[in-house]
Amino acid sequence: MQALVYHGRHDFRWEEKPAPRLQQPGDAIVRITRTTICGTDLHILNGDVPTVTPGRTLGHEGVGVIVERGSDVRNFDVGDRVLISCITSCGRCDYCRRQMYSHCTSGGWILGNKIDGTQAEMVRIPLADTSLYRLPETIDEEAAVMLSDTLPTSYECGVINGAIKPGDSVAIVGAGPIGLAALLTAQLMSPGAVIMIDPNAQRLQVAKELGATHIVDNSKDNAESAVMGLTNKMGVDVAIEAVGLPETFDICQQIIAPGGHIANIGVHGKPATLRLERLWDRNISIATRLVDTATTSTLIKTVASGALDPSRLITHRFCLNDMMKAYDAFGHAVREKAIKVIINATGC
Repeated sequence: MQALVYHGRHDFRWEEKPAPRLQQPGDAIVRITRTTICGTDLHILNGDVPTVTPGRTLGHEGVGVIVERGSDVRNFDVGDRVLISCITSCGRCDYCRRQMYSHCTSGGWILGNKIDGTQAEMVRIPLADTSLYRLPETIDEEAAVMLSDTLPTSYECGVINGAIKPGDSVAIVGAGPIGLAALLTAQLMSPGAVIMIDPNAQRLQVAKELGATHIVDNSKDNAESAVMGLTNKMGVDVAIEAVGLPETFDICQQIIAPGGHIANIGVHGKPATLRLERLWDRNISIATRLVDTATTSTLIKTVASGALDPSRLITHRFCLNDMMKAYDAFGHAVREKAIKVIINATGC
């Protein structure tokens, strides 16, 4: 089969490799129909994720059809259309019983990390019964891909960890795919205001179209001053960090109101300063999290009902054999005005 293979820092190729085979009775082999690229994949290519070794097929998001299943797989049949969760879980270990599936002792984030991933014609899914979801016929596959990682990450790590309540003022720092997905899912909680902060005017315009009540271009304006001006000098009830840089985490610390919640989503590769001299007496909660996909079933129902439309995040579409072009577009998102790219493995 063809797959996107990592060979070391800044070295990745679309090439032929052996198709996956069943290794355990709980495995399923899924033929990919749609996949995408995540910002975490770019971190891998920059050498920031040492658990990814040369020869690994990248990707941890996708939709497909089961073409083979192990003898222990009970919940799915060959031919079922399924959503692939970015998190693999056994459902039995202590972490899984606490719904911390990202720390599953047999799984966690392993696809495209410790085992071959979804940016290929086929993928092996371990622990298939608890790591796949049957897709309702009413959900479009392009929208469904956003349910592998993007939506549950933004919802769990941003909205839920931020404890957004009706009427709250919310600031999201970073209008990339995850920040915009946080904007979409935050609206499920009926906040009073959602302020999007980003230095890119085009993405801020998209945020406005997706429901942001205010936008702040921090390439031109001081983010703290702008937010204080919008909140009667109080700050926001919830600040969501959706980039993964010390500077963006610092903005969250600058704009949070007393009693507020800072929710970190971004993948941080460098230390960030915790400004306790400013926050120690302000009753602030700071939450970190790796997506657990504990809300995936709920989000599937929400998308199926039409209450949430993640396909609004899609800006570019490519065929599977154009994977390298897709990476070029996503890796130069500002130049290409890209948010989410969809890679189609059928009908091309």
